[in-house]
Amino acid sequence: MPDITRPPGARHSPSILVTGAAGNLGREVVDRLQTQGARVRSLLHHQAGPRPGAEPVIGDLTDPSAVRAALVGIDAVFLIWPLLDSAPAHDLVAELAAAAPRVVYLSSTAIDDEAAHQSDPIVQVHADMEALLHDAGLRPRTLRSDTLASNARGWSAQLRAGDVVSGPDVARTAVVDERDVADAAVAVLLAHQDQLDDEPSVLTGPAVLSRADQVALIGAALRRRLRFRALPADLARSRMLADGRPERLVEALIAASVCRPDSNRTTDHVERLTGRPAGTFAKWAIDHAAEFS
Repeated sequence: MPDITRPPGARHSPSILVTGAAGNLGREVVDRLQTQGARVRSLLHHQAGPRPGAEPVIGDLTDPSAVRAALVGIDAVFLIWPLLDSAPAHDLVAELAAAAPRVVYLSSTAIDDEAAHQSDPIVQVHADMEALLHDAGLRPRTLRSDTLASNARGWSAQLRAGDVVSGPDVARTAVVDERDVADAAVAVLLAHQDQLDDEPSVLTGPAVLSRADQVALIGAALRRRLRFRALPADLARSRMLADGRPERLVEALIAASVCRPDSNRTTDHVERLTGRPAGTFAKWAIDHAAEFS
C-alpha cells in the first residue's frame, strides 16, 4: 500500500476517496482534506459535488464497476456504508481488497463486542461491516462514532414552526460534534501507518445527553424555551411513514429507540487523535442556531 504521508515539500499529495461526501459529516471531511493539500475524490449519486475541487465519480457503493473506477490511484478511503444490510457490501469489499488502499471505516459506539447479536439493525450492520472488512484482510482503521450532533438538524422544521420537538425518544449518549469526528477521520487518513494501531477509536462528546437535553441546549442558543415530547413507538412510526421515510428505515429507527440501551461512556479519543478536547453540544447549538430559526 502506498504511503500517504510525505515530508514537507515532497511532491506527492495523498489521494483519498470520500464516500458519503455530500452528507453532513462527509462535507466536513472533504473540506479538511482539501485544506491539508490532499487530492480528494468523491463517490456521488448525482453530478453535483460536495465542494469545488473534489473530483466527482458518479456511482453507487453497490456497483462494483463504479467502485473500481473510483479506486484508481487512491491511497486511502473514508468509508460510510449507507444501507441497513451488509450483504450488498461483499462486492465493495472485494474491490477494496483488490485495490488495497488504507480503509477508515465510520462505525458506531453502540456496538457490543461481547454480544452475539446487536441491539438493533443500525448497530448490527455496523458490526457486520467491521467483520467483513477484517475478514477480507484489509486491517481497517475503525472510528466508532457516538450520535452525531448534526442529527439534530432533523428537528429544524419543527422548531421553525413552534417550540416543541416531537419524536421517538432514544438512549442517552455522549453526542459528538461531526466536526470533531471529521478532524479525527482526517488525522487518521493522513497519518503514517506505523503511527496507528488496530483498535477502534471511540469518538464521543464530553457529556451524556438525552434528546430533551439537546433540545434545551438548542433553546438556550436561540433564547427560547423549547421542549422535547417523546412519542409512543406506534405514533412515531406512523408519523415517520407519513413523512415519506422508507419503511425499513422507520422500523430500524423504532427498534433503536426501543431496544438500544443508554450509554454513559465518554472518552478522550477525539483529543488523542486531534490534539484538542471534543467540543460540547452547547457550542454546536450556538454555531448552528440560524438553522433552527
